[in-house]
Order: sequence, then structure tokens, then C-alpha cells
Amino acid sequence: MQKAIKRLIDIILSLIVLILFSPIWLIVAVLIKITSKGPILFIQNRPGQYGKIFKIYKFRTMRQGSEKMIKGEEVMSNDGRITAIGGFLRRSKIDEIPQVINVLKGEMSLVGPRPERIASLEEYDEEISKRLNMKPGMTGLAQVNGNIYLDLRDRYKFDVYYVENFSLYLDIKIIFKTICVIIYGEDHYINSLYC
Repeated sequence: MQKAIKRLIDIILSLIVLILFSPIWLIVAVLIKITSKGPILFIQNRPGQYGKIFKIYKFRTMRQGSEKMIKGEEVMSNDGRITAIGGFLRRSKIDEIPQVINVLKGEMSLVGPRPERIASLEEYDEEISKRLNMKPGMTGLAQVNGNIYLDLRDRYKFDVYYVENFSLYLDIKIIFKTICVIIYGEDHYINSLYC
């Protein structure tokens, strides 16, 4: 029952974001085009629920040709591959807004483990694989507890905890905490669920 309500909330809130943020989409698209070469959207295959591959949508925040991420070269906050407007888009999480399309298509949820690179699946053991038992999210428990300031294994632990302890109440706490993270920054909320 909770998962059915979660899906309904996903659809309603995604439609609201899609409509309310449509003027911002246009502004961001123009800014991306005039500040760097390349497409407006970054589209990449990612593993979803049960490992099913889907195409994730984001506003492009990196220079063209920088999308081939390899282990040890993950994007950090002061990464030189990030474009002039990309830093702001990442900090404000505006780059994630196109993922409401993924949510409406049923490939993602508003809350869940963040979808990673396909290559990451090779490193999954039985415990980490549990993070694939729910749809990936636009935000998640790891994202509101330090995210890029956390070791990858710690992020996985948060993801598995979320999957094993899912509730609408936890989703609501994560959504409100995400708003705080957007306002104050990820570094203010390492290992703390509250604003």
C-alpha cells in the first residue's frame, strides 16, 4: 500500500515540478548553450530497479567529452571539468530536474538510492545489490547525509538501510532534508537526518 501511495506522490509532485519549473528549463537551456559547447541534456544509461538499464536525463554540467567517468575520477565539487554554469546547477540541484521525466516514466522515484554507472555493478556484492530492490531516486538517504563527502561504501550503507527500512515517513523526512541540503549545502548535513 505504501509503495502504491509513493508512486502516486511521485506522479503528482513530478507533474507539479514539470509545470512550475518549465520557465527555468528554458533559462537553464540557454545558459548551457551560451557558456559551453555541447548538448543541453546529459543522457546516460544507468542501472535501475533490479538492474534494468534506463536512460537518465540531467542538464549537462560538464565540458563535452568529460562524461566517461571511471573509478577514482568521480566528479568532485571543485572539479575542473565542470562548466561555468555547471557548478551552480550542481550546487542548487537544478541539473537533476529533468529526471522528473524518468519519474513520470516509472524508471525512477523522487526518493531512492541514486542510480550509478553501469560499471559499478561489477563491484556489487550480495549486500550492496539490495540497493537495486527499489527504484532509484532523484534524492536519497545518502544524499542528505553528506553525499560527495562520504566514502562510496558509506553511501551504499545508507542506500541499503533505506531499502530495508522504507516508509512514506522516511521519504517525507528525506524530501524535507533535501530542501535544507539545497539551501545550506551537503557539507552541513554529514550523517544527520534532520535540518
